[in-house]
Amino acid sequence: MEKIDFDKVVDRNNSHSVKWDAIDKVFGKDDVLPMWVADMDFHPPQAVTDALKDRIEHGVFGYTFVPMSVTEAIQDWMKKRHDCEFKKSSIVFSEGVVPSISTAIRAFTEKGDKVLVHSPVYPPFFNMVNNNDRTLVTSNLLYENGRFELDFADFEAKLEEGVKMFILCNPHNPGGRVWTRDELEKIGDLCVKHDCLIVSDEIHSDLVFKPNVHIPIASIKDEFREITTTFVAPSKTFNLAGLQASAALIPNKDLKAKFKEIHDQQGFFTLNAFAIAGMEAAYRGGEEWLDQLLAYLDENMKIATDFMAEHLPALKPMKADATYLLWIDCRELGLRDEEIKDTLLNKGKLGLEPGTKYGEGGEGFVRMNLACPRETLNEGLERLRLAFS
Repeated sequence: MEKIDFDKVVDRNNSHSVKWDAIDKVFGKDDVLPMWVADMDFHPPQAVTDALKDRIEHGVFGYTFVPMSVTEAIQDWMKKRHDCEFKKSSIVFSEGVVPSISTAIRAFTEKGDKVLVHSPVYPPFFNMVNNNDRTLVTSNLLYENGRFELDFADFEAKLEEGVKMFILCNPHNPGGRVWTRDELEKIGDLCVKHDCLIVSDEIHSDLVFKPNVHIPIASIKDEFREITTTFVAPSKTFNLAGLQASAALIPNKDLKAKFKEIHDQQGFFTLNAFAIAGMEAAYRGGEEWLDQLLAYLDENMKIATDFMAEHLPALKPMKADATYLLWIDCRELGLRDEEIKDTLLNKGKLGLEPGTKYGEGGEGFVRMNLACPRETLNEGLERLRLAFS
């Protein structure tokens, strides 16, 4: 396969891009370089573009169903990339991981039930629990030596309060941690011990930097498989969020039936024609593209980290095991969160995610999206230096 030109700058303005076309709405001004929401400024694999063109050229866009070939593509991908086997019968399609988390909450718990999440973490975890009238319980991650660690004593103490479901983020967003086999085994054992279901958001599982290895928690023990619902999608991996396609992997037949029941109540019918074509093409023809992407992203991470060490030593970026999201400790600046945001926007003209958005433990941090061409990255880093120098 020829070398992919990830240095190519793609103008995403006027494409209804949340990142680029909603700048004024999000930041209150339009002269900001957006490096916030988690999508990439890259074209997807050519196989995906070709599949979508073929579907358009067919020209008829009536009702669709998801063919077995898409199910098999996901099954093969999970086996090859993550050494994890799921039966075809365990795979349920959905328009996205966040809607699926909401479906799981409604399917597996009752109003008022306690649902546990780590903090800081991806904000929709909190929102889906609260929006569905469940009781949110949080266990704060420990920040030790510039790295997130799990507080197992606190985690078990929270489980002992009668938690019905735990939502795991693996790899972790925003910290980029890939949880180890030992860590995942401890999590699983505690959930089994306290009769707590696991919902595992593994949407970033393909974006892992060597020598780290993503391990689906459902693959570790049969007991974990029976209590775990795993969510995957091509959206982060191949930059296909706009196609709205994901899959829930639910080996437990009873849990799958409950999940499907709520899906049916919501009127979910099938994926759209382009989601079907794009998802299969990505998993069948995107692997070499992904391997080149990972090398590019890894280099972007190194460039950003080295830049801060040289020019902005008060900023302490967390070393990411995975994702294209850099979690930056700004606490040595001595600024309040609102001051950090204002300085970035008004002095640096740079739009990043405030750490407070990710819950308790996010104070004094920001999240920076590095999935962009080098030219954009370098401009963003210079704006960061301008803001805080």
